Amino acid sequence: MSAITITEAAQDYLAELLSKQDTPGIGIRIFITQPGTQYAETCIAYCKPGEQKPEDTPVGLKDFTAYIDAISEPFLEDAVVDYATDRMGGQLTIKAPNAKVPMVNEDSPITERINYYLQTEINPGLASHGGQVSLVDVVEDNIAVLRFGGGCQGCGAVELTLKDGVEKTLIERIPELKGVRDVTDHSNRENAYY
Repeated sequence: MSAITITEAAQDYLAELLSKQDTPGIGIRIFITQPGTQYAETCIAYCKPGEQKPEDTPVGLKDFTAYIDAISEPFLEDAVVDYATDRMGGQLTIKAPNAKVPMVNEDSPITERINYYLQTEINPGLASHGGQVSLVDVVEDNIAVLRFGGGCQGCGAVELTLKDGVEKTLIERIPELKGVRDVTDHSNRENAYY
């Protein structure tokens, strides 16, 4: 059984929608666009017979089959598809707490772990200022080279953010990391790193 839960109410609602499609054997396909990033969106689409991909995981439900996209599957761990009714009628809800979470652990390559913490801890805080940070490279001595974009670019507080916020958080999470360096806008400095 897949890690995703589709409640009975959601199954009944989806079965009703599917019954109106006049396509025998039609099911649904669940996938995440851009899984493991802050832009992850969990989607449910109709899936006519033959439209599923060979690597999908079929989940046989009471009235239809749900096909789970193979790449999305780890990110759908603990996901719940539910149908909630209220005064206005009802709506299908999808809660996928791990959709935006890259799967990393202590043994993952350092670049994956840096990207993970950038996505989950650092960028959400910068997003309120329209900024974001991305990893460019990890250079000798485990120094992470980061690029600040959006509202961070050209912001006077970038050095402060870099040292106090980003570097501190990353080094706490990834002890072997020795520091961070910013590549954003060294273009107008004589002593640029490259």
